[in-house]
Amino acid sequence: MARPIWSGTLSFGLLNIPVSLMAGERRTDLSFRMLDSRNNARVRYERVNADTGDEVPWKDIVKAYEYDKDSYVVLEPEDIQAAAPESRDSIDVDTFVDACDISPQYFEKPYVLVPAKKAEKGYVLLREALTRTGKAGIARVVIRTREHLCAVMPRGEALLLIMMRFPQELVDISEYTLPEADAKGFRITDKEQAFSEQLIETMAAPWDPSQYTDDFRERLQLVIRKRMEANGVVEKQEDAESPVGENAATNVVDFMELLQQSIDRNRRTPARKAAATKALAKKAAAEPAPKKAPRKAATKKTAAKKAPAKKSAARKRA
Repeated sequence: MARPIWSGTLSFGLLNIPVSLMAGERRTDLSFRMLDSRNNARVRYERVNADTGDEVPWKDIVKAYEYDKDSYVVLEPEDIQAAAPESRDSIDVDTFVDACDISPQYFEKPYVLVPAKKAEKGYVLLREALTRTGKAGIARVVIRTREHLCAVMPRGEALLLIMMRFPQELVDISEYTLPEADAKGFRITDKEQAFSEQLIETMAAPWDPSQYTDDFRERLQLVIRKRMEANGVVEKQEDAESPVGENAATNVVDFMELLQQSIDRNRRTPARKAAATKALAKKAAAEPAPKKAPRKAATKKTAAKKAPAKKSAARKRA
């Protein structure tokens, strides 16, 4: 079961609701290890002194602010502690604003607020009030040593806490050169305007997030699976004689099952994406599979089948 990232109370006015902050997103990026191509050993990163080239242990590392190129001011732990916000176990709503007035660039990361036992009534009360008024609660929360600006918003049966960016973190759009004149200033005719609006209407559809998938990730999974099949990794899941081999095979089986479920999952995608996926599948099917890997895998599979016979023969002699 997922563990809460933070536990405390959600408070507005005099109402305190015990809640737990749970993850609202799941990272699906495929992670890679860096290996030495000569022997496939993992590559380590070390903390090295730029002047001497010697490795620096953690106990000798200090934090510093570079106020000018190659000029630093070293900060002691107590300096950072003094500047850190006061730790508190509450999400304090400062004000309620119209949710539609919050510009999208302020939103950063979603979390789910889960009520504690016997706190459901206050949770539902706030959820329904926000839904009916169309408001969002603007609050602050301290997680670890950092204070975050956040918004409390209803979504279905849940209250979401969405981490927000402070205004100082956003680039002022006035810094960029943008077209200031309206349609007439750029000689856009009424017919062109009407045609563009008509085109938008013909392409309009209800928002359905299931229509969109990470195509790059799925294509990369196909490449990974193809590499594994070429190297005979897929066939190793059937070789489970020795205890060591059994553990290794189990890891491969779990990984392959996850890959297979992701690849075979039925997803509705726009017409262009569906066509691209079909073309990729045809291309993969048309390419011949490597011949050497199956022979090695078959040899291991045959050896695995013959192993029990040897054992039974040994028992009869005994």
